[in-house]
Amino acid sequence: MQLPFRYILTVSELTQQIKETLEERFYDVWVEGEISNLRIPPSGHLYFTLKDDFSQIRAVLFRMRSRGLRFIPEDGLHIICRGRISLYEKRGEYQLILEEMEPKGIGALQLAFLQLKERLEKEGLFDPSHKKPIPLLPQTIGIITSPTGAVIRDMIHIIHRRFENVGILLYPVRVQGEGASREIAEGIGYFNKMKNVDVIIVGRGGGSLEDLWAFNEEEVARAIYRSKIPIISAVGHETDYTISDFVADLRAPTPSAAAELVVKEKRELKRNLHYLEDRLQNQISQIFQDLRTTLSHLRKRLIHPKKRIE
Repeated sequence: MQLPFRYILTVSELTQQIKETLEERFYDVWVEGEISNLRIPPSGHLYFTLKDDFSQIRAVLFRMRSRGLRFIPEDGLHIICRGRISLYEKRGEYQLILEEMEPKGIGALQLAFLQLKERLEKEGLFDPSHKKPIPLLPQTIGIITSPTGAVIRDMIHIIHRRFENVGILLYPVRVQGEGASREIAEGIGYFNKMKNVDVIIVGRGGGSLEDLWAFNEEEVARAIYRSKIPIISAVGHETDYTISDFVADLRAPTPSAAAELVVKEKRELKRNLHYLEDRLQNQISQIFQDLRTTLSHLRKRLIHPKKRIE
């Protein structure tokens, strides 16, 4: 009896066909799941298991892609990711090679903000005992912001309107985009090195969370913390909060408000000085009056020596 023809595959051939089928069918997929067994070796690649209540799959995000992450992946974090299926032939295991990933239910930037805020707070960067007082009347104010736009014009106008004798030094920087955080940190370092200002304002106008992100970078936060010169953070609008606000010695709700806070109005200072001068003169007059009264009282009690002999 003749046996039917059988086409027999080797393990390698079968694996190769499975690989081709999977990679052709699932070359660009979106998947959601929970991170577990996260491992980050010295290579910088991220290896983890992506799971739900019933299944799991191995996943990898290579270093070149992981560099672009705004947040820190961690076990238990629910994510949405995009990638492709690949099969590792030597072990016959398939995995998800990721191109991008983001937290589910909260934006990547918002999560990065919360993660950094929690970490820096634990390190003590927000500790009130570390905050320096803002000088009553600074001789020179350093401003770190964009050299163009309404923000710097408004601050200069307000400061000179309140006290025209105060000097202003501008350190021009980019306030958003790549390299902005480095320039802001360098500006803080420059003023501390030169010691040519009494207080520093770091700020910009309003914008989205992404627009304001330079002021949420760890590099800027640590530069503010290291500063020996008091720093006022003035970023965005009143409802905007950045990491810089928490680290700075004083938070101003807007750049214009920072200009109001950094220096007293000259007329107000003069009124206060005149008031203090009047109080001092009145107190001195009262002291002399009390001394004259006491002296007169003592004179009345004093008996002339001749009367004592008689």
